[in-house]
Amino acid sequence: MLDVTPLLTAVDRFADRLRAMPQSALVRGAAAEGLGLARELAGRAQRIEFPGRAPAELPDAGIFAVGDQLAVAGHDLVEALRTAGGAPGAGPKALAEAVALVEAAESRALTARR
Repeated sequence: MLDVTPLLTAVDRFADRLRAMPQSALVRGAAAEGLGLARELAGRAQRIEFPGRAPAELPDAGIFAVGDQLAVAGHDLVEALRTAGGAPGAGPKALAEAVALVEAAESRALTARR
């Protein structure tokens, strides 16, 4: 079974940071970065869980909800990767790519905070 701890840790850390950011940082781009990442992670989870079906787009619930949206989308992907076995879009490479996406988005969001 795939160890999804690195993705879970990265998603939870970034989601917590988004929840703690002031409105000014969220408006300057951190919320948009978080929403874009949440949408990407949700899409990846849906493609694993429902191959052959177009993913539904995660709605924009506002800047103060983006941390929660990221957490939910990230946890969905974690569960999809953990239980997917050999499904297309799953496996160690997909896990590593997702972790890299989260870390890059977090870095950009923290830069927008300044």
